[in-house]
Amino acid sequence: MTSDPVAPSAKARFTTRQWLVIALLCGAQFMLALDFSILSVALPVLGEDLGFQLSDLQWVVTAFALPSGGLLLLFGRAADLYGRRNWFIAGMVLFTVASLAGGLAPTPGFLLAARAAQGVAAAMLTPAAMSLLTTSFSEGPQRDRALGINGALLSLGFLSGVVLGGVITDLTSWRVTLFISVPVGLVASIAAPILIKESRNEETPRLDVLGAVTVTGGLLSVIYGITSAERSGWGAGTTLGALAAGVVLLIAFFAVESRVAAPLVDLNVLRRRTVSWGNTTGLITFAMMTGMVFLLTLYMQQVRGMTPLNAGFTFASLGVAAVLGGAFAARIIGAIGVHRALVYGLLLQAASTAVLFFLGTGDGSMPLLLVATATGGFGHLLAVVGYMITATSGLPDHEQGLATGLAYTGQQLGVTVGTPVLATVAAAGIDASGGSGPAAVLDGVRGGLLTAAGALLVAGLVAIAFLRPRQTAPGPSPVPAEQVAADAR
Repeated sequence: MTSDPVAPSAKARFTTRQWLVIALLCGAQFMLALDFSILSVALPVLGEDLGFQLSDLQWVVTAFALPSGGLLLLFGRAADLYGRRNWFIAGMVLFTVASLAGGLAPTPGFLLAARAAQGVAAAMLTPAAMSLLTTSFSEGPQRDRALGINGALLSLGFLSGVVLGGVITDLTSWRVTLFISVPVGLVASIAAPILIKESRNEETPRLDVLGAVTVTGGLLSVIYGITSAERSGWGAGTTLGALAAGVVLLIAFFAVESRVAAPLVDLNVLRRRTVSWGNTTGLITFAMMTGMVFLLTLYMQQVRGMTPLNAGFTFASLGVAAVLGGAFAARIIGAIGVHRALVYGLLLQAASTAVLFFLGTGDGSMPLLLVATATGGFGHLLAVVGYMITATSGLPDHEQGLATGLAYTGQQLGVTVGTPVLATVAAAGIDASGGSGPAAVLDGVRGGLLTAAGALLVAGLVAIAFLRPRQTAPGPSPVPAEQVAADAR
């Protein structure tokens, strides 16, 4: 077999049309991540404007998180069956209308309904956009680079929301944070049928209704239980009841899927170690990153006395490093391989999080915070791109919607679970320190950061143990046809 004369960098180059496709699909992911977090800083102002009770403000975020995480698997399979481009356009139209309605909301109930509609639209858009992205680019350098760009914009969207929410609210109104998605949605809805070809499975069996009901109900219950724990506590009846119901429904889901002829989720796909263990690492890296952002926000505002706006700007180094991580991820993966990139990214994020334990009350802590968060952000994006490639590679196009739906379900669970879990650890540390002053808060934050570092270390060990590439037997065995095709691309 002769070696491919085309350099990997040349293989990864995009045409103008491919760049436009990337801008459309990755831009949609950026918008969804931005809208998930953009109202977080604005919640106190929003609550005062609309008359929210203080204890109910968390529902502005939860109303989005519940459907966006709970419906991902169902809508990922629906996109496979009924057309990914059509599903993407329908989700974009719904998201645009819901954003406009949320910005015009006159009452708390109206806003929560609009946020829930945004969450439903996000569950439609995410697996459709990702499966369109993976099926638009051949597996190899081009797809790796496209996923790197998507990962960078995804993380940048979440972090930008924290910064822009404060800036926009201070300069204009919290309503503008929702209005900014409207023109983006209109442009994307018009551009999608022009730039993207329709993609669907050749065969469209009946949708597995019972599987859809059990997995959607199970995921919704688990997400509801986790988000309730932050307000009511992990021992509260509502929290335990929701988590128990979620576990029962998910067990029922696996029982159903093993018996139906056309399952919503092919259990053979779930049995792939790249899918199961890859998504486990993805859940952990997202959970610990979002939880770390919460802990550092607590540190900056309650220990250092910074304003929400200044605290948001402090995360700029994290955002810039995350973008660089996504931009260079494909090159790094090309040099060292997907497995090593995933492991190194997780371990780098773990080490950077552990270093933050040494934050104190003096001015010397700020350089440490900026450098450590930047390093952690780079490692996080390297891990994100590595896990997305791992969890979606080696699967045929007709399973890409399912694979990306699984990947983003893990991501959404991570984004949801990170803050409540680390907030509980921090609260226990604060209580153990006997107060709520700056010193006690610092103790709680340090405990949460060590917990996050430990979880990331475990994720790195999982990647080392279960995601190591299989070694091929030595000798003159023929090269697999799939590898020849990959080389030809």
